Amino acid sequence: MTVISSETQFKKQLQDYRLTTAEVIYHMPDHPSLLQTFIWQTMDIAPTFPSIQKFLLHWEQNLEGKLHSAKVMSASLIKPSEFKLVDHEWQIH
Repeated sequence: MTVISSETQFKKQLQDYRLTTAEVIYHMPDHPSLLQTFIWQTMDIAPTFPSIQKFLLHWEQNLEGKLHSAKVMSASLIKPSEFKLVDHEWQIH
């Protein structure tokens, strides 16, 4: 397992890397009529997702379970602050 320093992760985020989750649904090798789900997270660049594409290509070429589908979700970790205006304020003594 490779450990990446928080400084390196921060630099990647500044280069528009995002936390990306891939939900891979595949046919079980021993029972092709059954589907199994695999979840994988990595830092990747939207919208091309080169790490996810490399992972899925490796899957197709080297693993027995045939891919059924893959859903990719991504969220930017560095973004402008969010705030809400407050309508009421209560003070409790």
